[in-house]
Amino acid sequence: MNSTIKILVADDHSLFRSGIIKLLKDHRDIYILAEAENGLELIKKYFEVLPDIALVDIAMPEMSGLEAVAKIKEKDPKVKALFLSMYDTDEYIYRVLKIGGMGLINKNILEGELAYAIEQVCKGEKYFRGKWTALSIEDFIRDFESHQTKDFIPSPEVNFREEQILKFLNEGLSSKDMAESLSLSKKTIDFYRSNLMRKFDLKTSTELIRFAVRYFDAEGKNGAPDTLS
Repeated sequence: MNSTIKILVADDHSLFRSGIIKLLKDHRDIYILAEAENGLELIKKYFEVLPDIALVDIAMPEMSGLEAVAKIKEKDPKVKALFLSMYDTDEYIYRVLKIGGMGLINKNILEGELAYAIEQVCKGEKYFRGKWTALSIEDFIRDFESHQTKDFIPSPEVNFREEQILKFLNEGLSSKDMAESLSLSKKTIDFYRSNLMRKFDLKTSTELIRFAVRYFDAEGKNGAPDTLS
């Protein structure tokens, strides 16, 4: 790298943000410009400091990282966003690609790989697990959409609260994050998740996440879920 890469770090957990900053501070070619703790603050800070790369947690309060980057992209189509998540499954890779993200890395990433991912994104290359080319990304999106929406009919049995849970799952939020956003207990959120799994005969959390993605693709729903008082 010939010049310093300026980074904006966005994550709602201060300890994780501090850990990321600590990992990167000794890299002389990487400089942390600013931090944000939710999606709305990310948008504000982005246009204040104009970083080279936004390092963004998918699951954040106020507005998810995906929604925030989509909003930024409306004003700055050249934004380079590298997403962080506890999950890096195909469903999340698809979501990142669809909003124009440059990459997705697991939060358990090692220091060397994190710096390498940042370097690749700064050069305009996408970074996901495995090797990706422009053609393989196009094939992935086409195949994913074909398999996820084929013969899928959203059930009218989904009630308002369950749809909120599905929306949050689609955005990558954990049960703890959902509980905080909806002012409910984690136990209540887990109850709704279990009920959804039982209702649609889903065996694992991964299957529930896949169902959430398919549900919102088939419905064409957008925007953040409303909360109840």
